[in-house]
Amino acid sequence: MAQTIVVLDFGSQYTQVIARRIREANVYSKVLPFDTPVGEIKALKPVGLVLSGGPASVLANGSPKPHRSLFNLGVPILGICYGLQLMGKMLGGEVKASQQREYGRGKLSITKPGTLFKGLPKELTVWNSHGDCLTKLPKGFRELARTENSRFSAIEDPARKFYGLQFHPEVEHSEKGTQIIQNFLTQVCKCEGDWGMEDFTEASIRSIQEQVGDKKVILGLSGGVDSSVAAALIDRAIGKQLTCIFVDNGLLRLNERDQVIQLFHNHIPGKLKVARAGALFLNRLKGVTDPEKKRKIIGKTFIEVFDQEVKKLGEVDFLAQGTLYPDVIESVPIGGNPAALIKSHHNVGGLPKSMKLSLLEPLRELFKDEVRDLGRTLGLPKEVLMRHPFPGPGLGVRVVGEIKPQRLRVLREADAIFIEELIESRWYHRLWQAFCVFLPVRSVGVMGDERTYENVISLRAVTSSDAMTADWAQLPDKLLRKVSNRIINEVKGANRVVYDISSKPPSTIEWE
Repeated sequence: MAQTIVVLDFGSQYTQVIARRIREANVYSKVLPFDTPVGEIKALKPVGLVLSGGPASVLANGSPKPHRSLFNLGVPILGICYGLQLMGKMLGGEVKASQQREYGRGKLSITKPGTLFKGLPKELTVWNSHGDCLTKLPKGFRELARTENSRFSAIEDPARKFYGLQFHPEVEHSEKGTQIIQNFLTQVCKCEGDWGMEDFTEASIRSIQEQVGDKKVILGLSGGVDSSVAAALIDRAIGKQLTCIFVDNGLLRLNERDQVIQLFHNHIPGKLKVARAGALFLNRLKGVTDPEKKRKIIGKTFIEVFDQEVKKLGEVDFLAQGTLYPDVIESVPIGGNPAALIKSHHNVGGLPKSMKLSLLEPLRELFKDEVRDLGRTLGLPKEVLMRHPFPGPGLGVRVVGEIKPQRLRVLREADAIFIEELIESRWYHRLWQAFCVFLPVRSVGVMGDERTYENVISLRAVTSSDAMTADWAQLPDKLLRKVSNRIINEVKGANRVVYDISSKPPSTIEWE
């Protein structure tokens, strides 16, 4: 059995990022709810524990806490943000509300390297997100590092191998954060780093086989990375028990249905059925402008169409989806943790009781780059694996305001030009995601000697590794000029192009 690090989830949106960083070090990680019985944790024989951050305050009544016996397991523990405060308070220290909340980038001054900061510079830029701070150390602990507003930003109890970090080493914005986590894994927990994606693949195949047995599975295939990898993985596990369904919801990109059919035919053996339901989706979306309402209508209709396909197929027991962790963590609490809702996602949150199917989501603990690694392990081609993410609701969340056929046409044509030029200029694979957004704004323009009053298209291109954070891409001026010129001249109904220079956070990648 692979060495295991257990990550206890206290509701942080970065919990799975911690797990991902651990897996990047070739160490197996397992995320469990904060209130998992200590006996269950012990049964896993973990070589270390990580206490995640979370939105709650340890000072609040009812804030999430594990059983105190967790600290008697005799294994190393790393507390991050809320995890540090929780450990400090439960072991006899004091936590108080900070006079000045720390959020975003901060300067960490290392006063004693200890094991976590071994071999690192004495000052680091780190990412903070907290309103409380530890003001008195528990017995046996000592200070390792501080910031301007938090004296105990890093602490350790070397005798018990307990460590705490007030900042978030798991996010990209924290300098040397990955090295700090690796120091905990290798120097403290003595991890050997002998686990990899091949192990995940084998474990997933066994898990799918155990969950499904001899029953039948239907999968929603979009042609994107997630659903394609999910289809290939499930097909590897259960073969002919899988039927893939592609729903044309009328919100697809230019020529996407034909591309998906060809993609499936070439690379994924098995059965594919196409449901042409665009008219149904668009009819139900008439007059709807609220983003959440649009998502819910699309999600509900999506499930209804699947229900109809299930009836055509006869007895089917499972609905498989390519849901990833960012979809889950931004939608519903995971395993009962206190994670807050940001936005709903059409293939997250469970199925209605009327649909008698169980969910099969083999990718729900993975990030996009890990899914691509899994796809490579399964032998899928680069053109499938490196395709940019596409939201479940499709262009429904890229037409701001009401969705109309004319608006969709303008958006499709503009988006196709943008992607074509990104590929031609070799920028496409340097980006995490790039697309166009239709804005419900009319602007005055002049074409030839005539006045125009047409629509505005926003270009969006970001760089990221996991979609939890993202920066806008600084595309070359020459490329932006060419894209703008082509859209204005070739797309009837668009006379203005703008470029979105917002990062996540505070913005999201998609507009809706």
